Amino acid sequence: MLTIYDYVIIGFFLVFLLAMGPIFKHFSKNDSDYFCGGAKMLWWMVGASAFMSQFSAWTFTGAASKAYQDGTLVALIFFANALGFFINYLWFAPWFRQMRLVTAIESVRERFGPVNEQIFTWLQVPMSLVYAALWLNGLVIFSAAVFKLDLTSTTWLVGIVVLVLSVSGGAWAVTASNFVMMLILMMVSIVVPVLVLLHPDIGGLSGFIAKVPSSHFNWTEGARPQIVYFWIIATFVKQCLQLNNMQEAYRYLGVKDGHQARKAALMASILMVVGPILWFIPPMAARVFSPDIAAQFPALKHASEAAYIVAAQKVLPVGMMGLLVCGLFSATISSMDAGLNRNAGIFIRSFYQRVVKSPTERHLLMAGRVVSAIFGVAIILIALFISSLEAMDLFNVMLLFSGLIALPYTMPLILGVVIKKTPAWSGWSTVLVGFVVSYTLTKFVDPVSVRNLFGFSGDLSPREVLDYRYFFGILANAGVCTAWFVFTKLFYNKTPATYQARLDRFFTLMHTPIDFQKEVGVGNDRAQRRLLGILSFVFGAFILLGALIPNNMIGRASFVFCGGFIVIVGYALFKTKEKA
Repeated sequence: MLTIYDYVIIGFFLVFLLAMGPIFKHFSKNDSDYFCGGAKMLWWMVGASAFMSQFSAWTFTGAASKAYQDGTLVALIFFANALGFFINYLWFAPWFRQMRLVTAIESVRERFGPVNEQIFTWLQVPMSLVYAALWLNGLVIFSAAVFKLDLTSTTWLVGIVVLVLSVSGGAWAVTASNFVMMLILMMVSIVVPVLVLLHPDIGGLSGFIAKVPSSHFNWTEGARPQIVYFWIIATFVKQCLQLNNMQEAYRYLGVKDGHQARKAALMASILMVVGPILWFIPPMAARVFSPDIAAQFPALKHASEAAYIVAAQKVLPVGMMGLLVCGLFSATISSMDAGLNRNAGIFIRSFYQRVVKSPTERHLLMAGRVVSAIFGVAIILIALFISSLEAMDLFNVMLLFSGLIALPYTMPLILGVVIKKTPAWSGWSTVLVGFVVSYTLTKFVDPVSVRNLFGFSGDLSPREVLDYRYFFGILANAGVCTAWFVFTKLFYNKTPATYQARLDRFFTLMHTPIDFQKEVGVGNDRAQRRLLGILSFVFGAFILLGALIPNNMIGRASFVFCGGFIVIVGYALFKTKEKA
């Protein structure tokens, strides 16, 4: 499937990412630089990173499988992300930046106190490491089955790239690489659906709409309308809550001020609208190209996860599959390296420096690098362990685990920003209440109960059972956790005066605009633009060389389009002189 040209492109991409760490190493002088870029990053870099860290290769495998089977409904998850980022733009992004912190978990300390900081730290860090390992394992298993890459070697290769990138360059390398990877991913995301629609078997947009199953656009053909509507509501509720809680403040802590935080959030919102429009045309078209996809990929447990690749194989010119693999790697690497850097920051700032007395800035910087390396190796080893559990459906076990704690974990972190006068214990107790709700629903709410509640005739289909478990848990947790958190307001007047004073400072600071020159000092805007401009220009020029690969005119034009756009962006960044 992959040619020598594809391997050359993939190899260049991985070497390019490995170089990003050492290139940006000199940007980190202390732990603040290392974990949040010293609050000097420009909005377009932060916006691209916010967008890229919100999804993984699952978008092009698991979500593509859903699009292959059920059509456009899956795109609503990403449109819900777009709405979440837009709410960031309207309110939360500047608030998060104006907390004036280095890591997001520190906001938990300022809002709820040190006990909650430790509880949320030790919930977040282990869970994030396992999530990162699952993303890596999913990408590697998919690559092994579809592209015939060796599973163990690919695990170590991708893991080491992430480790070197994050450990050596910190937040600067992570955010900068995410910007370049965003350019690569979006260019490929444009080329694939355009070539799919131009293919004779599809016959343009009108042919596409006519040839895919009608259920791909009429969502209620696959499930009862009530189930579908509640699924949609729950999806928007969940994504908006997950993108607007204090844990997600990490996306904006590195940007210069609240104004640039707004611009970064708006950029992520726009990209999240455009992305799904492009991403799900190919897997839907795969229903036309390959109705019996299981016969084509017998090594995959769920063959429809290769739907995007089926369409890409059908239309991409020689060499561009390598660029698509780079896009798939980008989607996972961007989530992993951001998570690795974030988790190291949480451990150092919320635990390590509380234990080690009076550490110097240099000490914390070196400790951050060591912890990042340890966490990176841990992710690789966990991913290898997961891959050895062939008889265990660990992925679904993890999904159930995350369903029990993810939303309860999130609820106090968003409610604590918009509701002020609650006691410190409102944080951890809301998580506990949410856990009880999730457990109760899992244990006692069954398909028969749902059928009777809605007055349905006949049994629920397997898809409907999964959907009701999904939306029941989300809506019940959102409602009950909110009610409990509001209830705790009754006890605010009994809290210590020191706690109330700290709470006043926290909210006052969060709503006070930042004066960058007075609070941060001298920026490095031009250095950021020039370096990202050079890097983008170099990668774009390399892609332009793909036009020399023996292809027809459309194939050569595809490389010119992708490489040319990245070159233009790089040149524009390099030559820009005015303030960002």
